[in-house]
Amino acid sequence: MTEPRPAKSAPERIVLEGRYAQLEPLARRHAADIFAASVPERYRWLFSHAPQSVAEVERRIDEANAGPDRYVAVIDKATGRALGQQGWMRIFPEHASIEIGGVYWGPELARTRIATEALFLFARHAFDDLGYRRFEWKCNDRNEGSKAAARRFGFQYEGLFRQDRIVKGENRDTAWFSIIDGEWPALRAEYERWLSPENFDADGVQRTKLMARG
Repeated sequence: MTEPRPAKSAPERIVLEGRYAQLEPLARRHAADIFAASVPERYRWLFSHAPQSVAEVERRIDEANAGPDRYVAVIDKATGRALGQQGWMRIFPEHASIEIGGVYWGPELARTRIATEALFLFARHAFDDLGYRRFEWKCNDRNEGSKAAARRFGFQYEGLFRQDRIVKGENRDTAWFSIIDGEWPALRAEYERWLSPENFDADGVQRTKLMARG
């Protein structure tokens, strides 16, 4: 167990840049791209339904930015397009605990090195720059894809909150996962190894798998 110190601060609205992904504070200028990336079936387990227009995405962005959470657009650096979004949620600097949530990765983003780097940039900023001790991931327990992604990214399963929410008229049992700071150095090294250009062929296909599984 590490020393129980508060984190330095909540995340600021800054750009986080990697090799493949750039995370920008979510703004109205991203609305058209987010709408283009929106596929109804990918909203199955989210709290919201797929947007019906760019104007609706703009309204959602305004509402998100007016609240306590801090959202970013996930930009493909090769094209400059926003392919999805994610957010800082449950931000508790006093407890050095923070969550990645509100994740919508469109079909061009999901299961790519851009998405993996987007997660890595959040984790690295939380642990290395801001001094958080705990980095959370939560999802509907019926969302097998999200649970598999959490484990691939190195999150440890912690347990189930039964009947935690009612979402779209259905019960949601919430599965909780986390990475803590003592686990981070080894995970960081594995992310850096996997994300290195040498790990991908000319078509961007991985040569080896990410071995961070929780």
